Amino acid sequence: MFKTSLKALACALSLTIAGVAQAAETASAPIVIKFAHVVADNTPKGQGALLFKQLAEERLGDRVKVEVYANSSLFGDGKEMEALLIGDVQLLAPSLAKFEQYDKSIQLFDLPFLFDDLAAADRFQSSPQGKALLTSMEDKNITGLAYWHNGTKQMSANKPLREPSDARGLKFRVQASQVLEEQFKAVGANPRKMSFAEVYQGLQSGVVNGTENTWSNYESQKVHEVQKYITESDHGLIDYMVITNTKFWNGLPDDVRSELEQVMAEVTVEVNRQADELNQKAKRAIADSGKTEIIELTPEQRGEWREAMRPVWNKFEGEIGVDLIKAAEAANQP
Repeated sequence: MFKTSLKALACALSLTIAGVAQAAETASAPIVIKFAHVVADNTPKGQGALLFKQLAEERLGDRVKVEVYANSSLFGDGKEMEALLIGDVQLLAPSLAKFEQYDKSIQLFDLPFLFDDLAAADRFQSSPQGKALLTSMEDKNITGLAYWHNGTKQMSANKPLREPSDARGLKFRVQASQVLEEQFKAVGANPRKMSFAEVYQGLQSGVVNGTENTWSNYESQKVHEVQKYITESDHGLIDYMVITNTKFWNGLPDDVRSELEQVMAEVTVEVNRQADELNQKAKRAIADSGKTEIIELTPEQRGEWREAMRPVWNKFEGEIGVDLIKAAEAANQP
């Protein structure tokens, strides 16, 4: 009996030591943060993700490990939100057009011709109303950390788009957004929802005839190679909200979360500084390629497009909120 007790004690001691060792190993393992996105590394979002990784790992040493997955290499447009909610990825930066099913008021950012320029968008996003939208989805386990600029949108097609009537009958690729669907319906076009990764092939095959995007996204995905004309309309905003899983974020050690928030704030400043620079560089590259003609609208022509699309505001003001739209409009005044 004595030998049996001794064996039992030795076994229990061995299990305890193994448990302590495993706990120590777990405690010292870095917190893995998977940051997935659907665009190329040489876009504002792509550069921002890489800079976040660099600074987070520099500041927090071996306490965190940030893995960046670009170009839909981990999850595509259709799967990334689900992946975030179940914890398969910790950081995303979806286009603001992706949030209508979680908070209808975020549809504000898809309204055509709402902001005069990116400076106006900045002023609104840093306002109390803009900041409130970052935390408006926490009951759905989504926490917004920052707004990142990509740039203003241009329209493209295989025919010149100078007046609203030029878009009539064309099939335009849009993101999964009711506002963007109605935007093109307002000018007699036929919107088609399509993931970002499928756009090039869709345009090349004729499934769609046109699209809208920023200069950097056109150039990085070579979309301009399958579009004969790009109209410099600056009609809308493609910005991203960097989001995380609320439970994951709140479960981080306080000092780690605080440092990551500081890193995110610094990266956001740099991303937004680079956005215009990258878009202008991409515009020049597209022009130099000779594959696409860039059409510049006169002020009168742009006014016609704005007037044609303005009814979309009225259609969604009930879901978005009249006061929120007014606050965004007010940001056009410095």
